[in-house]
Amino acid sequence: MADANENGNNLEPEKRTLLNHHTESHFTAGEIVRDIIIGVSDGLTVPFALAAGLSGANAPSSIVLTAGVAEVAAGAISMGLGGYLAAKSEADHYSRELKREQAEIISVPDTEAAEVAEILAQYDLEPHEYWPVVNALRKKPQAWLEFMMKFELGLEKPDPRRALQSALTIAVSYVLGGLVPLGPYVFVPRATDALVASVVLTLIALLIFGYVKGRFTGDKPFRSALQTALVGAIASAAAFGLAKAVQAI
Repeated sequence: MADANENGNNLEPEKRTLLNHHTESHFTAGEIVRDIIIGVSDGLTVPFALAAGLSGANAPSSIVLTAGVAEVAAGAISMGLGGYLAAKSEADHYSRELKREQAEIISVPDTEAAEVAEILAQYDLEPHEYWPVVNALRKKPQAWLEFMMKFELGLEKPDPRRALQSALTIAVSYVLGGLVPLGPYVFVPRATDALVASVVLTLIALLIFGYVKGRFTGDKPFRSALQTALVGAIASAAAFGLAKAVQAI
């Protein structure tokens, strides 16, 4: 956004006035929402399945709670580290491609200019319309480089804080999600009784989370809520059934 604002300083005053009075309603926090979805969905489902499995093995609530807290801690660290490495890999990939594209602009400028023309021609522009744009970009190497990164390679410049932000968002979301199914085990000594409360709370949380997720992602909220709750229910039922089966052996 900062680059866009800087480039927009060359606009005519009346055009700048129009833009200043126009408010876009597009949702632009997609990466943060994605991290929250990853963290909360796993945080609700995995500890829920673990607690159900241990309850099925007739473990006391204290054991279920201890194992659940350990899993939430380990899961948050693991998920957060995964988010960090993924975002760091994206940043490293962008940096490598930026250097490669910069070298090509210097070594084969005519070829790169032809690629700009090819990109603009895809928007049904005629040669007499896009060649002035190509020539203007050739006079501004930094703008030319940013154009090629975005329109030839389809890469957006990553936020330098993205890796740490992703790690923290996923980890915190995982912890918050994991506390829901484990909550009843704090107050109910018998694991089988706590399991009932855990199932009710977690399914409600999954329905609410699925609905909100659907609203943000553009999916049908009610369908998203049912799908999310169904996944959690299947995971916990499988873990509970497996524990019972092993116990019966």
